[in-house]
Amino acid sequence: MIKTTRLTRHCTTWLMAAALSTPLFASAENLRFGGNFPEDHSSSQAMEIFKKELASRTDGDVTAQLFPNMQLGGAGENIDQVSSGAVMGTWVGIAYLSRIVREFEALSLPFAFDNREDAFRVIDGEVGDMLNEKLAEKGFTALGYMELGFRNVTNNVRPIESKADFDGLKIRLQPNQTHLDTFRALGANPVSMGIKEVYGALQQGVIDGQENPYSVIATRRLDEVQKYLSDSRHFYDYIVIVANLKKFESLSKEQQQAVKDAMDVAVKWQRGKAAEEADTARQTLIDRGMEFTSLSPETREELRQATQSVVDDLKDKIDPAIVESVQAVLKK
Repeated sequence: MIKTTRLTRHCTTWLMAAALSTPLFASAENLRFGGNFPEDHSSSQAMEIFKKELASRTDGDVTAQLFPNMQLGGAGENIDQVSSGAVMGTWVGIAYLSRIVREFEALSLPFAFDNREDAFRVIDGEVGDMLNEKLAEKGFTALGYMELGFRNVTNNVRPIESKADFDGLKIRLQPNQTHLDTFRALGANPVSMGIKEVYGALQQGVIDGQENPYSVIATRRLDEVQKYLSDSRHFYDYIVIVANLKKFESLSKEQQQAVKDAMDVAVKWQRGKAAEEADTARQTLIDRGMEFTSLSPETREELRQATQSVVDDLKDKIDPAIVESVQAVLKK
């Protein structure tokens, strides 16, 4: 009788412990994120902050597993993986999402942004909300927007100081129609190409140049195969952290909030870090031997006027309300 009682008591204790622990194990989540930026890029460093913040805020019940530097493939492949649910999310330049949500091209109005503060006013307000609605229709959700920065042209043919200097240059661009149309309007010969192919294409002379923020040019060592650097600042570019909507909504409300809060911390840190790095990266490229030239305000206005038709055409191709909302914010 005593033996049975002890056994019963032991089983009861075990069952109570199991019952208490089951919700914890059932709620444990490991969120996988793939990215194409190098590990030393500020966006990848920010994702490490997100990873630590998320684990801390959920006592380890929700964790993030990160695969930067194209470990899971290039940007296009990462987006496809998010779409299929193979991974929870990716952090990627917005140009790569424009093939899914064309309205992202409204953020690529040529020569429209004068400073990063204007860029954040655009994406942190109504425009960002409108774009997230478009993303939701395609099964995605944006968790935040980091800074990729102003994009600048490099090449091996000549310094860029005027519109005429763009003539005939074979320039690699991201797969974004507005980007391509802008460089055609400037007289260049744009080529869409994945970033992992760019170094080799420049080295072999397949293309004359490319355009990227200073930080990307520096971290990818493109200065090793490029001579001339300008401050064309033709587009301001964002990095969007995008997730599979169904997988995100499958998390509990508390877990979703923890993901958002952790990402807010990471995004805030990255924006500050990116601002610090922009000038530093430019000087690094100059110190490594690149020849730097700056565009005058007059040239910048000439380039803005030369690409106005791109903005007008874009309003016919996508929801014009988003383009007009971007322009309205920039006028304030």
